[in-house]
Amino acid sequence: MPMREAIEELAARETNEYSNEDFASFAEFKGALNRGEIRAAERNAEGKWQTNAWVKRGILLGFRMGSIVDMSAGSGLQFLDKDTYPIRKFSVADRVRIVPGGSSIRDGAYVAPGVVCMPPMFVNAGAYVDEGTMIDSHALVGSCAQIGKRVHLSAAAQIGGVLEPVGAVPVVIEDDVLVGGGCGIYEGTIVRERAVLASGVILTGSTPVYDLAREKIYQRTADSPLEIPAGAVVVPGSRNVRSDVGQAWGLSLYAPVIVKYRDEKTDRAVQLEDYLR
Repeated sequence: MPMREAIEELAARETNEYSNEDFASFAEFKGALNRGEIRAAERNAEGKWQTNAWVKRGILLGFRMGSIVDMSAGSGLQFLDKDTYPIRKFSVADRVRIVPGGSSIRDGAYVAPGVVCMPPMFVNAGAYVDEGTMIDSHALVGSCAQIGKRVHLSAAAQIGGVLEPVGAVPVVIEDDVLVGGGCGIYEGTIVRERAVLASGVILTGSTPVYDLAREKIYQRTADSPLEIPAGAVVVPGSRNVRSDVGQAWGLSLYAPVIVKYRDEKTDRAVQLEDYLR
């Protein structure tokens, strides 16, 4: 049976009993995730990101099929997790740099050659991290998040996971994006190629983004997630609360602001030297 049909059939079952053949089907599915042959979302020919709902169902299936086992690394540290999602093992042939210091990449995540992982960081199942990306210390790549080529996820950047609902587009960071320290990107937000998020920018599904350069406001709609345009430079800002009591109290609300679009000066400021990779 083709992989997709096997996973769809297993996910549709109302049972907690699985055969050796069922576990073999899931292992084949997870191996394809590890190799980047299947992924939770993909960009189509028109540039729109589309969810592969069956892949997300397969990832959720792994949690249902798994049993909690002791995965402790030693007597001083205890880890208890589903046996279907152990820590992924790498070899030198994978050409992924995992610097010592407590990082973890869960099985079922694709991490391409040339990726650098600074400790401690975490990549969850279903994530896709493309070539030449830097994942800095205390950064999180959530379940099903899609990270492009040559992205820099700076220290403490949080890329949220979106497993459910299965039809929802996960967080997407396209090629050559810089995500500054302490940024948070959640709820299916899409950051288009070459954008720059300054330290502390928070983007959620309900966050309006104010574009000073183009005099536009970007928001999530019923049909599409929040998108940050290609090459946008986004900084944390604020906007006044217009109600009488808000003005009387001098209140303001957080608002990410696009102050300009990338130019040569920006490129020099955010360049990540190739030798670091």
